[in-house]
Formats: sequence, structure tokens, C-alpha cells
Amino acid sequence: MPGAVEPGDQAGYPELLSRSALGVFRLNGQFLAVSEELAAPAGLTAAWWQVLGAVLPEPLPVSGIARAMGITRQSVQRIADLLVERGLAVYEPNPAHRRAKLLTPTEAGRAAIHGITPGHAALAACLAEELGAAGFAETVRVLERLSEAMDAIGHRPDR
Repeated sequence: MPGAVEPGDQAGYPELLSRSALGVFRLNGQFLAVSEELAAPAGLTAAWWQVLGAVLPEPLPVSGIARAMGITRQSVQRIADLLVERGLAVYEPNPAHRRAKLLTPTEAGRAAIHGITPGHAALAACLAEELGAAGFAETVRVLERLSEAMDAIGHRPDR
């Protein structure tokens, strides 16, 4: 099989890294495109959806959102400020840190996310059908493991 690398073949590791990175970059582009399509009818962008989604379970400071998403604090700050300006989120006091306010969605923000749910569920069902339930779960596990490995070796975008 072309491009196959045998286990333990260290000479092939750079190729595996390149193939992994290119695959993730392509996948990121695909996810961003479909996210923009799903978010637009709800009046959101993919980035706004991502930030609002991060604070749905619990309010977080901008730095916590950035860590969870693997992007810079400055990027999250710009989006968070826009969400607050548009009434989709608010800043609340943070009992753990006086200056680092907590971002939390408003009812309008929750409603916008709720509007995306049907399309999100339909896409998930299509992927599950294409990959199979076990294959879908395994894909998620492998991607999460790759992200954990990158964190473990110290290469993170927020450093």
C-alpha cells in the first residue's frame, strides 16, 4: 500500500506526522465549512457557536475557553466581546478571580444554539451511518488521543 509505514519504522514517522497534520487541516476546513452552514440560520458564525458552546455547561473565563478550544485567549476575547455586544452572552463576576470575568450565554444565546441542534443531529446521524457507530466512536477516540499526545509533548497553540 503506497504511503504505508510499518510499526517501529522511525524513518517513516515524519511522513506519518505530515499525513496526520494534512488530514487534520483538511478536516478542520471541512468542519469549519459545515459549521458555518449550520450556524448561519441561527444568526451565528462557526466561531461564535464554538465559544457559546464552550460555556453552555458552565460559565468560564476567556482563558478557560481558550484552553478548552486550543486557541489564543485574544481570539476568544474578541468573539466573547462580540457575543456580549449582540446580547448572546454576558460577563458575570468570577468569585475565583476579580478581574477574569466569567462568560455565560443569555437566553438569546441558548436559543441560537438550540436552533442549530437539528442540523447538528442530522450531520451526526449521517456520519454515524457512513462510519458505523463503532467506527465513529473509534474516530473520536483516536482524535482525542492525538490531541492528548500533542499536549503531553508540549506543543500547544496557546504557548
